[in-house]
Amino acid sequence: MIEQQTSIQIGNLSEVRGDGMEARLDPEHACETPLIKVGDDEILAGHVGSYVVIRQAHIAVLAMVFKMWERDRFDTSGTRHSDRFISLIPVGELQENGTFIRGVRHYPTPGAKVYAVGLREINAIFAKFRDYQFFIGQLASHKDYHLALDPRALFGRHFAIVGQSGAGKSWTVTSLIQTTIKAMPKSHIILLDLHGEYCWREPDGSLQSAFPDDQVNYLDATEIEMPYWLMPYAELVDLFIDRTDKSASIQMTFMREVISQLKRKEARRLGLATVTVDTPIYFPLAELYMQIKAANEERKEFGKVLGPLFGQFDEFLIRLQSRFNDVRYDFLLKPKIHNTSESMADLLSQFVGVGVKKGNVTVIDLSSVPADVRPSVCAEVGRLAYEFNYWNPSRREFPITLICEEAHSYIPREKGGRFEGAKKMMERIAKEGRKYGVSIGVVSQRPTELSETMLSQCSSFICLRTSNPDDQAYIRGLVPEAEGDLTDILSSLGRGEALVLGEAAPMPTRVQIYRPNPEPKSNDVDYFTGWRVGPNDLDVAEIVNLWRTQTHK
Repeated sequence: MIEQQTSIQIGNLSEVRGDGMEARLDPEHACETPLIKVGDDEILAGHVGSYVVIRQAHIAVLAMVFKMWERDRFDTSGTRHSDRFISLIPVGELQENGTFIRGVRHYPTPGAKVYAVGLREINAIFAKFRDYQFFIGQLASHKDYHLALDPRALFGRHFAIVGQSGAGKSWTVTSLIQTTIKAMPKSHIILLDLHGEYCWREPDGSLQSAFPDDQVNYLDATEIEMPYWLMPYAELVDLFIDRTDKSASIQMTFMREVISQLKRKEARRLGLATVTVDTPIYFPLAELYMQIKAANEERKEFGKVLGPLFGQFDEFLIRLQSRFNDVRYDFLLKPKIHNTSESMADLLSQFVGVGVKKGNVTVIDLSSVPADVRPSVCAEVGRLAYEFNYWNPSRREFPITLICEEAHSYIPREKGGRFEGAKKMMERIAKEGRKYGVSIGVVSQRPTELSETMLSQCSSFICLRTSNPDDQAYIRGLVPEAEGDLTDILSSLGRGEALVLGEAAPMPTRVQIYRPNPEPKSNDVDYFTGWRVGPNDLDVAEIVNLWRTQTHK
């Protein structure tokens, strides 16, 4: 229970607004080092990021300090004095029984007393969430206090991790997953790794990981194959058709008919009564090519009359042929393992970590996947996870979270873009996946470029350092109006330090995320050391060979 007599008054309210408050600190706490002792806890009075309680009659409002400044005044004798003020963001109310509720219904008036908050009060506020034992870091204002989140709200209702390059997004993702697999040993996470940061091979060929070997399932997208025939029609359009081509609508219509025809043939072999263009069964890509090529070259009456589709597929055929001949696309267009309808179960088992190599975390390495098809591959992974649990009778006991690194590159804000099909698939998961035990965690350095639909479905935000004014303004618009001013501190956050907002935290909280152990392979290149003691020579021929064979080391 929160007892008023254990608190220390540090000031009084001087202004109250609907979106915030201001308080004047008492003179004794406006000194150079305003250190006070609250219980056994020593804190700086009113420092940015700390909490205070505003009390007046039966009202007790908890607020966070987000700004501090001084204002000069002169007394009757002309002597100058400095008054220190703090700006406060109200985050909730404290009930008489000591419980904390979000939101403020009863506002105090100017003159109300402002008290410092110590560990005892903080513990009462966070008590409910500490029961989950899902700790992610230490409070910035109280280094000895460890913050716990509500995993039900975090994973069950989608979340976003945003911050500029170098702010610690990979650090945060790794730390969060490491905490998750410790706290929940039967977790199921699929991580789309676009840069090979979470699992990688050393020059000697050994596989290194940011997660325990017995809990991670590493899949190189180019090795496991991501067969084209599992893609729905919309993603195949993204892959093969240029929407800006004047014949694009004709190409899409005819391709749909040919694929449907080929899948009906396969359905008869499998004994399926019904089939659609999106049914995940095998169809031969070579047959699709030949039928479209024949329609494109069709002539009647001894070549004197052109067919109705003559010349309509020139760009399509060139595009398909060029990709078919490019070794980088073999994992997608020339599957050798997953080239039958029956192979689908094995592929799904690998994705969700219940195959021969079981694991809580499935890391899908997309670093060697060509950038122009990466969005389609990411969407295919998301769709397979969604469809898997959609048809899984045990979905409620087997929830899956899909973590999307660099999400802005394949779930963009723009509409009608090149990868519209991939974007719509991921947005569908955001809107409907929660019902079927599939949630999404989006990670992005440019929230302004990320789908608005995707972000609007996220209920929790872990915001790391963000300096770009447009991104700051966008993040401000994502959170409740009363908490919007808190985003002003985003530019001052340190590496791995975050502002946690939303349903997963009892109130907006500034926290230092635990340092992951081991860390991901995401550290910046050390130019100083490299340029001082780096190699004198390089094997350029080997570099050329790796380039040509698209092999990473």
